[in-house]
Amino acid sequence: MSFEQYLDNYANIAVHQGISLQKGEGLIIRASIESADFVRRVVKKAYEAGAINVEVQYADDEVTLARYHYGDETCFEYAPKFKTDYLEAAFKEGYSFMSIMSPNPELLKDVPAERIAIDQKTMSLAMADAMKYMMKGLVKRTIVAIPTPEWAKLVYPDFDEAEGMKALWEAVLKIVRADQADPVKAWNEHDGNLKKYLTFLNQQHFEKLHFKAPGTDLEVYLAHEHLWVGGSKVSPGGDSYFANIPTEEVFTTPKRSMVNGTLKSTKPLSLRGTVIDGFGFEFKDGKVVDFYAEKGKETLASLLDNDEGARFLGEVALVPHSSPISKSGLIFSNTLFDENASCHFALGKAYPYAMKDGTTLTSEVLEERGANSSLIHVDFMIGGPELEIVGYTTNGDGITLFRNGEWTF
Repeated sequence: MSFEQYLDNYANIAVHQGISLQKGEGLIIRASIESADFVRRVVKKAYEAGAINVEVQYADDEVTLARYHYGDETCFEYAPKFKTDYLEAAFKEGYSFMSIMSPNPELLKDVPAERIAIDQKTMSLAMADAMKYMMKGLVKRTIVAIPTPEWAKLVYPDFDEAEGMKALWEAVLKIVRADQADPVKAWNEHDGNLKKYLTFLNQQHFEKLHFKAPGTDLEVYLAHEHLWVGGSKVSPGGDSYFANIPTEEVFTTPKRSMVNGTLKSTKPLSLRGTVIDGFGFEFKDGKVVDFYAEKGKETLASLLDNDEGARFLGEVALVPHSSPISKSGLIFSNTLFDENASCHFALGKAYPYAMKDGTTLTSEVLEERGANSSLIHVDFMIGGPELEIVGYTTNGDGITLFRNGEWTF
């Protein structure tokens, strides 16, 4: 197949596997102007699938930088209400949401961390009502990524721009299975494999998990009536869709107040336009009580101070070290890809759908069950070839789930 055919496959995957777009449905696409060519392919596929309307919202890195560098301080304490009203109204009408990211992991590296933190907290508060639709799984959503020269340079620092872009495109297309002769079949088979792990984990009803690796010795209790989820999700209308492309994880909800020990990251984290690396945490009674970072410590500190729930965990996810992304040997410095190469946790808000009947419960009931609440949800990676995970049932029986970074079954 030609590169153009691979791109069409990728667009098809985004529309049909990612959103599972049905005839008569609307779609909102948020994308960077760098991805305009791919966006046009997606829009074409969406209308071919029967979309009634596709709305595209473009972002521009230079415009973003201009605001951060030249905007008055009041800019970052203001969130236009019409934007949040627009999104919430679209979700009420049943629109799906697709994010097409074109990463520049170090875009904001020269912007003061305080300014970024204030801005993102302002937007998080303003978007809270609209985000409930996505966090509860009430709308179909997906996220895909398109290579950029800046991203390619970070992944392939020794390549020139053309070589780096070519190599990154090849890696991305392979990882999202767009290079397969039948991508739909490949995604269905992959989904079936993930569901096997979900079935086993949900049958065990583990009370807690114990993670051990160099720099990590962490005991994580799981929320009452937690639910392991992963792979495809089912919308309220019965459509099967993938919120992340790629996805290799199965995950659930940790108990907010019962996480204790040390935890060390194994991959860099791209956050708020900067890269954080060589970092780790100490938890006591669920809360981060100490942390370190060799790079990006100021940004990490601002994240932890975002709100009360930012120092607690909202997700625990299991991914084998032999996942396709891990086998590539690449550090993508992009959470969408790196989190699917490695077991990981997330600081911040728990997903309600990773709890039994969670989408129908109030926030108060979810918190009573142990789910964390926050304005943020930030994944960071802790997996590797030396990771061991033991699950313990309520009667104290231990079952080794991971040994040397791999599933044991």
